[in-house]
Amino acid sequence: MQLKIMPKKKQKHLSAGGVPLILFLCQMISALDVPLDPKLLHDLVQPPTITHQSPKDYIIDPRENIVIQCEAKGKPPPSFSWTRNGTHFDIDKDPLVTMKPGSGTLVINIMSEGKAETYEGVYQCTARNERGAAVSNNIVVRPSRSPLWTKERLEPIILRNGQSLVLPCRPPIGLPPAIIFWMDNSFQRLPQSERVSQGLNGDLYFSNVLPEDTREDYICYARFNHTQTIQQKQPISLKVISAKSSKERPPTFLTPEGNESHKEELRGNVLSLECIAEGLPTPIIYWIKEDGTLPANRTFYRNFKKTLQITHVSEADSGNYQCIAKNALGAVHHTISVTVKAAPYWIVAPQNLVLSPGENGTLICRANGNPKPRISWLTNGVPIEIALDDPSRKIDGDTIIFSNVQESSSAVYQCNASNKYGYLLANAFVNVLAEPPRILTPANTLYQVIANRPALLDCAFFGSPMPAIEWFKGTKGSALHEDIYVLHDNGTLEIPVAQKDSTGTYTCVARNKLGMAKNEVHLEIKDPTRIIKQPEYAVVQRGSKVSFECRVKHDHTLIPTIMWLKDNGELPNDERFSTDKDHLVVSDVKDDDGGTYTCTANTTLDSASASALLRVVAPTPTPAPIYDVPNPPFDLELTNQLDKSVQLTWTPGDDNNSPITKFIIEYEDAMHDAGLWHHQAEVSGTQTTAQLKLSPYVNYSFRVMAENSIGRSMPSEASEQYLTKAAEPDQNPTAVEGLGTEPDNLVITWKPLNGFQSNGPGLQYKVSWRQKDGDDEWTSVVVANVSKYIVSGTPTFVPYLIKVQALNDVGFAPEPAAVMGHSGEDLPMVAPGNVHVNVVNSTLAEVHWDPVPPKSVRGHLQGYRIYYWKTQSSSKRNRRHIEKKILTFQGTKTHGMLPGLQPYSHYALNVRVVNGKGEGPASTDRGFHTPEGVPSAPSSLKIVNPTLDSLTLEWDPPSHPNGILTEYILKYQPINSTHELGPLVDLKIPANKTRWTLKNLNFSTRYKFYFYAQTSVGSGSQITEEAITTVDEAMASRQVDIATQGWFIGLMCAVALLILILLIVCFIRRNKGGKYPVKEKEDAHADPEIQPMKEDDGTFGEYSDAEDHKPLKKGSRTPSDRTVKKEDSDDSLVDYGEGVNGQFNEDGSFIGQYSGKKEKEPAEGNESSEAPSPVNAMNSLV
Repeated sequence: MQLKIMPKKKQKHLSAGGVPLILFLCQMISALDVPLDPKLLHDLVQPPTITHQSPKDYIIDPRENIVIQCEAKGKPPPSFSWTRNGTHFDIDKDPLVTMKPGSGTLVINIMSEGKAETYEGVYQCTARNERGAAVSNNIVVRPSRSPLWTKERLEPIILRNGQSLVLPCRPPIGLPPAIIFWMDNSFQRLPQSERVSQGLNGDLYFSNVLPEDTREDYICYARFNHTQTIQQKQPISLKVISAKSSKERPPTFLTPEGNESHKEELRGNVLSLECIAEGLPTPIIYWIKEDGTLPANRTFYRNFKKTLQITHVSEADSGNYQCIAKNALGAVHHTISVTVKAAPYWIVAPQNLVLSPGENGTLICRANGNPKPRISWLTNGVPIEIALDDPSRKIDGDTIIFSNVQESSSAVYQCNASNKYGYLLANAFVNVLAEPPRILTPANTLYQVIANRPALLDCAFFGSPMPAIEWFKGTKGSALHEDIYVLHDNGTLEIPVAQKDSTGTYTCVARNKLGMAKNEVHLEIKDPTRIIKQPEYAVVQRGSKVSFECRVKHDHTLIPTIMWLKDNGELPNDERFSTDKDHLVVSDVKDDDGGTYTCTANTTLDSASASALLRVVAPTPTPAPIYDVPNPPFDLELTNQLDKSVQLTWTPGDDNNSPITKFIIEYEDAMHDAGLWHHQAEVSGTQTTAQLKLSPYVNYSFRVMAENSIGRSMPSEASEQYLTKAAEPDQNPTAVEGLGTEPDNLVITWKPLNGFQSNGPGLQYKVSWRQKDGDDEWTSVVVANVSKYIVSGTPTFVPYLIKVQALNDVGFAPEPAAVMGHSGEDLPMVAPGNVHVNVVNSTLAEVHWDPVPPKSVRGHLQGYRIYYWKTQSSSKRNRRHIEKKILTFQGTKTHGMLPGLQPYSHYALNVRVVNGKGEGPASTDRGFHTPEGVPSAPSSLKIVNPTLDSLTLEWDPPSHPNGILTEYILKYQPINSTHELGPLVDLKIPANKTRWTLKNLNFSTRYKFYFYAQTSVGSGSQITEEAITTVDEAMASRQVDIATQGWFIGLMCAVALLILILLIVCFIRRNKGGKYPVKEKEDAHADPEIQPMKEDDGTFGEYSDAEDHKPLKKGSRTPSDRTVKKEDSDDSLVDYGEGVNGQFNEDGSFIGQYSGKKEKEPAEGNESSEAPSPVNAMNSLV
């Protein structure tokens, strides 16, 4: 009886001797791919299969080239075509579109020209060969967008303590949606709590406000990760007025509104439910699910329990969820009705079919979803209803039934399952093949198995129709019978209990109607590993030594590895534990050493183990010993003297009551390093012999030191000398380099060998070189024991292969590996071409250039260097020295950013290439013009000719107008005796004026002035000043008259007496260490001229009245001439990426918007309508 393939009644993971076998389950070939074995692919055809494609929703970066992936396999290799928006996409007609060779991947080059929006659409790839056509998903290509916030004017918000508040964010709609977060103008995240938190929509919710919430820089940021940009909303100002008592109130919901709401989510997504409530005191949020419980492992609370998240939701998570907001005054409920829908998902996805002519098969496409998806079939990308009729197939809903297939039945079928929430598209091919059997298991494979264990012999095969498998033992053996052996569906032969007589050669034979194939494998049965001497239970005293023995018997062809474990873990990393072939020795036993010790013997096929318990007890009391370092070893003797080894033997000295843990062996080389001792080896404290490896041509002497827990002994007496024979060097110099110092030389350097490494007399070096890219022979020269050789007359910057080989009087070292070097560099020959400038804004420009040819660099390319300078106007007669600025861009970059430019100025630049030698010639100067910006503050402002009701202002124009001045803005307001500010008056003054008189002012009144210039771009920095109108004479005379009255004189004397008493009291308190009110006032109102520098931003503290918060210049007083001058300031590179206020992208461009620094306006002043950016966020309150 012959043993043939069994029914599929026993399929499990099988292994032979612990070595996993890769089993090729060809019996399931009706549901498997053709094996991609090179031997098979050489002559087997296979329909196309899509192996890689871009995602269905493909969001691209509009700053980079568009790459739409489509990869497929098949035999013959498939060809590719594309549709766009449902019609054929002819890539040959678009010069920006190319297809990668050997693939269907499209590359759309929008970096050079073109816009990403032009290529928005729905793309689909088709891979086709003679056996059919596979199609990709519909790939929706859309460019990412990161729009700016719309310009808006935000009024300050004033609330009373305890009121609720919602600060709206309303970010611009981007693609993909932005990530929202709130920060201040110092880029510090605003603290959030149960009282203050950010909602899912990005708004900032206050359950109740407190005075500490007062600030002027609530800023909402939108981060668009796809383009690595951040946009910011205008800062929101909030002022909370303290109330004597805030009325407490029960909770109400800020979001969602009403008592009920509805939420719909898709299966597999994260369900996020949110409830945010206001009230005083702050409400606490609780969540429950009506008629059910929240899933324990998938439920998470976020945002101080205001957000409930359930991951991987399914239809079972549908239902009513209730959030409860509660505080001491009551509770409020909100019910959210959740409905979980589902995009289509697979129940049974169609699988590839490989059939032989005349066979039957089925394709099953089964999907589910909510609503139920519709199933439709396509063949080779064409709806099956209009495809060519195939008599071998029959469609039955989600199943295609094939009967009596022929080679013409081969095709690729697509199953589309879709509903309103999405679709699934799967390709599955039917490949009709007629192939004789082939055995894929390598011939003469050797299997090794331990006796009395199962043996598994592999026979991976392929054929169509599916072959029948038979096994034979021996060259002339009969077929194996089923009563002793088991044949699995994948062709594997199993011997349930392998014995010694199972050893031999086995033959696997595969047959079908087209032919036969066979393969031989070999089986060896090994003896098991056994422990014949097990470790034994031991009781030892603390501080003594214990030894465990473990002897192993094993198959003579297997090499065991012995491992010791303590309490099933590794032995402690302690020198007290030592092992050899059969023993574990523990010296100086401690209490922690007690436990179970296990000996494990491992071979490549099996293992064995045995354990013993160690118990540590207290030692018998003895007189306290004297501990010291060991005495030096003695009686050193050299034996077994060979060319490259010698055996050293010694006698240990007394260990002085502390066991010797190790011996240290050192050697002296009397020939090369007389008097210096070097480390040779270390051995266990239980050894007194060491086999030492020696080097040639060394005059050795040895000495030994012993070491215990106290320390190391003195060295022993030196042994006799032993001179080893000379030999050729066994190593070559290291650190070989080739680097030219001049354009026509090559300097070869290396680290020479020392005398010990020379291995013999007459050490020299053979230096060889040749050009790497040429056909020249090696040029060699032998030099003395040096470390450098110079090759002259070399071409400029040419790669060379270099070798340095050591030799002595005996012979050469091994052939060294060649290293690459370069001859000397020279200055670059060519200037970068096609230099053009793109002006980004008034202070930033982007420069592009073409790279120079690599050969013209004549050295290692270090980068490109831009020289740029501000050109002088032709109308200026006195031409100052032109200061050129330099920026260097490393590597092969072909563009860069020029920051810190002066607005409304003419600039010129050129570009040079840089190598290790220096700079190349400059490109042709390229000029460009920066647009207008906001002006600097007026250079000076002074008030002259004060009268009873008028003041005259004189000023100098801004030192940096940064454009054409359109007008001046003057704002002023009176200040009363209590430093309260009156109403603010705005006045526009023509740009050609430098003097202005204000009339109809109040007499004897202090006024504060805010003055700044404007260009067409906006307002510049302001300058402030204060002045007083003159005093009315009649009022002055009345004041004099009052001063002469007796009652007034008496009142003043009483006040003086009271002040004197207060001073005496303060003096007494001060002597007692107290702090008097005058001192407190001085601390609270320190002179602003000597305010300390702030630690956070490095600027001087500003004076500001505590009540009106009006901005003032540094210091509260002006110079005696009543003139305030603003120092000129140039733009700094720190503002464009090196400081805390700016960030660059990888290409050097700014993250966010650009805008100049601007002083804060007065409380009623007009504010800029431009959206602030992270660049000037730190400076918004200067």
